[in-house]
Amino acid sequence: MKFPLKVSGLIDALNERVGRIIKWLILAAVLLGAGNAIVRKTLHMGSSAFTEMQWYLFSAVFLLGAGYAFLKNVHVRIDVVSGRLSARGRSWVDILGILIFLIPFCGMLIDMSWPLALKAWQSGEMSQNAGGLIRWPVYLLLPIGIALLLLQSLSELIKRIAFLRGLIPDPLAHDQTKNEAAAAVSDDPPSEAR
Repeated sequence: MKFPLKVSGLIDALNERVGRIIKWLILAAVLLGAGNAIVRKTLHMGSSAFTEMQWYLFSAVFLLGAGYAFLKNVHVRIDVVSGRLSARGRSWVDILGILIFLIPFCGMLIDMSWPLALKAWQSGEMSQNAGGLIRWPVYLLLPIGIALLLLQSLSELIKRIAFLRGLIPDPLAHDQTKNEAAAAVSDDPPSEAR
């Protein structure tokens, strides 16, 4: 199990690095959007390319960040159910969810989106808007982002199995502690009314 855990660590490091890049993409999208709005309102000029670049950046953040979100355990989770389970129970639910739903879903999306990106690249597909951008880079974000999510799902699967075998501590324990600390802060007693 040492080799799979090493692979898991490499996948985690990859998605951690992607997450750091995404933070800069968010800043770029905000600055581009603000600049575009200022130019449009003050100079009464617009640019399809800048508008499309803004949604390309948003797409990159959303799609490339899926694996990072899974790594940090900030993805959508049904806490009403998982919060009532033991750490071992949560791990079993995660394993089944990864195997039954997430891995097949990722495989299907990659299979369907890769030809779309390839076709757009081969044809040189452009935006229909005047001054618009080429489309293949934004189409390529889908299979790349889902591939990162697929890799992270394999990493999480390895960690859950290793936890159930007693080889590593609960991979979600640090998140549980963080959530409990946040809940304690928000549950402070209200100050007395005067």
